[in-house]
Amino acid sequence: MTHTNPHTTVVIGAGLSGLATARALTERGCPVTILEARADVAQPWRSRHPALRLNIHRKFAGLPGQAAPKGDGVYLRRDTVVEHIERYAATLDAPIHFGVTVTGISRAAEGWRVDTETGPYRAANVVIATGRDSSPHIPDWPGCQDFAGELIHARDLGDVSRFDGKRVLLVGAGNSGTDALNHLARHRPTEVLVSVRYGPAVVPQRIFGYPLHGLARVFAALPTWILDPAFRLTERLFLGNLRRLGLSTHPEGGGTRLLRDGVTFAIDDGFVAALKARRFRIVPRVDRMLGETVILADGSAVTPDVVIAATGYRTGLEPLLGHLGVLDDQGRPQRPMGERDPSNPGLWFTGFKPIFTGYFDAAGLAANRIAAAIAEEPGRARAVGTFAAPDDRAVTDTTFLAGANPH
Repeated sequence: MTHTNPHTTVVIGAGLSGLATARALTERGCPVTILEARADVAQPWRSRHPALRLNIHRKFAGLPGQAAPKGDGVYLRRDTVVEHIERYAATLDAPIHFGVTVTGISRAAEGWRVDTETGPYRAANVVIATGRDSSPHIPDWPGCQDFAGELIHARDLGDVSRFDGKRVLLVGAGNSGTDALNHLARHRPTEVLVSVRYGPAVVPQRIFGYPLHGLARVFAALPTWILDPAFRLTERLFLGNLRRLGLSTHPEGGGTRLLRDGVTFAIDDGFVAALKARRFRIVPRVDRMLGETVILADGSAVTPDVVIAATGYRTGLEPLLGHLGVLDDQGRPQRPMGERDPSNPGLWFTGFKPIFTGYFDAAGLAANRIAAAIAEEPGRARAVGTFAAPDDRAVTDTTFLAGANPH
């Protein structure tokens, strides 16, 4: 079937950014349909390890029209986040089509054509809300296919207690890597080696008992020439000289890397204490693998039972959008926060740029920006759409009604 409402908006992705955008659109009377490849909302959160907590303060973890739950204290647990997003989706006045995999996006005579495994959609606007963390990335180290131990991505950490008594090599000490290390510090692995090229910008979770992320709006208001040295000083005062522990410093500051490249801060909640106690040890970057052995850049060899690759994610957008010139050389949107693209009118992105206050807050900001721009378009429809059935009869498709909720 071909869905043919030329005035609707198709949102791809039923994560927090896609849901927030859909709500902002329906509140302005704009018809919207959400396509989600998985069977549920919040699927990436469901697959994270059960001990996960948000690194962002609860006051920044709300969604437009729904405050964050308070039962967990300052930092929400994984299951609470899932319930938070489920509740948000259940109250949304827009349909979510689950199990719909998008296979292509192209310009059409009126707006855009979105091809899926279940048929094409046509819409005036398409919002890409699949996020930066769509595809976990593990480097193709020579010999990794034949590594005798266990090789996993940090996304698939699972129950951290399963590493008790094992030798662990964790590659990458950024935000997700440090989160894994914080949890490993609470357990009893035989050995934990941390392979890094450049050390991350590390900040303590709390200062004098106060959650540091509670000051995120203050940080966001400051220029990077103040932020970078301020964060370096904070790290030194509250965590000590991490260089002495082998954790090298990136030549650029944490504020610069976050705002320009989207590289988030590493939040210490036990990792640094484990380094100081010599429970964890910093080693050079991985060069290659050979059977049960991992060869490091300095020629030394280690024999871990498990290698955890905290080596980031890819957006996976190149096959869908590479032909449109809207991505940078790393496959990320060039306009990641709901900015209008004059060369591709009607194509929008959200959920691809971290900000100091976090992804939840960013989702609301981008949602309002996108919805306000779409609502201002001349001739937009508030009515029901139609689709062409297989026998070419025109049939009313109530899924385009703002009030139709499949839940």
